[in-house]
Amino acid sequence: MLVAESARMLSKGLIVLLLTNYFLQPDEYGLLHLSISVLGTGLLFSYLGLAKSAARYITEYKTKDPSQIPYIITKTLQYNILAIIIVCGVFVVGSGPIARLLGEPSLEPFLVVGAGYIATMTLSTFTSIVFQGFNRVRWSAFIGALSNVGLLLFAVVFLLLGMGALGALAGYVVGYGVAAIVGLGVIYRRFVPNYESDASPEPGLSKKILRYSIPLTITRSGHTLDKDVDTILVGFFLNPAAVGFYVLGKQIADFVTVPATSLGFAISPAYGEQKASDDLDGAARLYENAFVHTALIYIPAGTGLLLVSEPTIRYLFGTDYLGAVPVVQVFGAYILLRAIDKITNDGLDFVGRARDRAIAKTGASVANVILNVLFIPVIGVVGAALSTVITYAALIIVELYIINQEFPINVQSLTKETLKICLVTGLMSSVVITLLPFVSSLISLLTVIFIAGAVWMGLTVMSGLIDPSLVHSFIGNVNE
Repeated sequence: MLVAESARMLSKGLIVLLLTNYFLQPDEYGLLHLSISVLGTGLLFSYLGLAKSAARYITEYKTKDPSQIPYIITKTLQYNILAIIIVCGVFVVGSGPIARLLGEPSLEPFLVVGAGYIATMTLSTFTSIVFQGFNRVRWSAFIGALSNVGLLLFAVVFLLLGMGALGALAGYVVGYGVAAIVGLGVIYRRFVPNYESDASPEPGLSKKILRYSIPLTITRSGHTLDKDVDTILVGFFLNPAAVGFYVLGKQIADFVTVPATSLGFAISPAYGEQKASDDLDGAARLYENAFVHTALIYIPAGTGLLLVSEPTIRYLFGTDYLGAVPVVQVFGAYILLRAIDKITNDGLDFVGRARDRAIAKTGASVANVILNVLFIPVIGVVGAALSTVITYAALIIVELYIINQEFPINVQSLTKETLKICLVTGLMSSVVITLLPFVSSLISLLTVIFIAGAVWMGLTVMSGLIDPSLVHSFIGNVNE
């Protein structure tokens, strides 16, 4: 999981670097991502949870009645194509009114081209999720990698041809399109023939697929609200350049939290297993260790990001993007909150608190929208970042309260360890502040970050936050 997620984020990081450094100005970059966020609301209705519903019934019918597998795939694909046609039609016909509603007439051609983005991304996602239903994770990972490589390649080609931000979006369309064609080809050439039969469709099976997709769509709506609406509101109240600064800050934060995402994915099932076996103390110790090690990484990382945000933007993305500095500084707190959310949120599903989790997540998403509406007109793009931090902080408090109800968490011990981490972070930060005046290039910035990392490592070992034997073992493995 870590390798796959890291590869995905690495490719996305490379795209960000290329777009910001060589091809797009902040307003063009913002216009591209404003269109992607608007199209993201369309993806909610083109997905409709159908692919996950298909995967669910593929998994069930592989053993129950394999002859129904071709019908499940084809029927679901037909539903998905119908949804795609309707949604794409709405965006093509309504591109002008939508652009005028957002106060960005230049958005109109992006929404027309974006109809292709909705179609190809929906179909490539469909194939990836169907592979998961067959438990062929490698094929799923391959489609994901192919789409990322494809969109990077074709976006750069179209940009080199002078097509600007619209060309970048067209590159996304072609990249996802290639992945969709390959994925569908593999499904219908290598998987469906293994289940071909003359059996008639099971009565009511298509209704089951549709019925199961409804709650999945509702769940995804919360994700869309959380992921896309804040960007749309920045575009509505401000301008494309502000969108560019906001999106860049959020992308940096997402990149930094990849390890926490993978950790949360790996340990979440263990909470459920230990609760099922009545080993609540074991589950509590597991969560405490995950919390401490996450805080150990992300309290210093968030503080460091706040301190070096200006030279990072200047030397990594260019002076045109210095408007993103205050956003990145606010997101220094966001990455810690997001990391804690990643190791806590999914685990609530495995201990039977999915409903509470959903309520908390939906409440935080709605509150985020309200705060965005209140803050953005007053304090600009920083208001959007601040809204995200405030609502995430409230969400984390609720999640920690729920997890403490489930397991006997040693709050006193966690508080003590967190204070030690804060002390280490303070000492590390003093080194960074001392060295920052000497930063004059990307190389000198990386040198300061390396020195700060070495100081952090030394202090964590000396304070007992990291076991020295683990460090020696790691160094030994590297040298072998």
